[in-house]
Amino acid sequence: MDACAASIFSLLVTRRGYKAISENLINGQIREKEVRVTGVDGESLGVMSIQEAQRLADEAEVDLVLIAPTAKPPVCRLVDYGKYCYEQKRREKEQKKKQHEVEIKEIRLSPNIDTNDLNTKVTAARKFLAKGNRVKMTLRFRGREMAHMANSKHILDDIATELADVATVEKAAKVEGRSMTMFLAAKK
Repeated sequence: MDACAASIFSLLVTRRGYKAISENLINGQIREKEVRVTGVDGESLGVMSIQEAQRLADEAEVDLVLIAPTAKPPVCRLVDYGKYCYEQKRREKEQKKKQHEVEIKEIRLSPNIDTNDLNTKVTAARKFLAKGNRVKMTLRFRGREMAHMANSKHILDDIATELADVATVEKAAKVEGRSMTMFLAAKK
């Protein structure tokens, strides 16, 4: 929960005898002696006492918001608090949009797979790679197939060569228990 959401839900937290509505302290909640103040337009107004900073905020009809409490001296900004919260939320939303989580898609195969089935799996892997996802190719062995694991490695090697134009082998084929896995990533 971000600072603005906390203020919306009015989570009352008792701190040093006063109630803080959000994580950002505003106006009379700030208990510092001296603060560095930035103006409404972002210009630096210098270091001043909290009373003088509050007087400037009252004259400009805006709030005094503690932006960086850990700085020496702490930094406050003259800003309309509602607008500040709105813009902070909007910025976070924009950052989330720009992020792309790379998923790992798994494709399972068996050692006695036929060529048409293999082509279908390769086509599916090609689609996943086109979307920017990583692909985990898993060759699963059951029963007597375990005795011939080394002979089946060529299946994963064939897939890697077929997808060489769109993918690179991130991790080579490796035996893990009853399966052999290989990771592919899209070329950049």
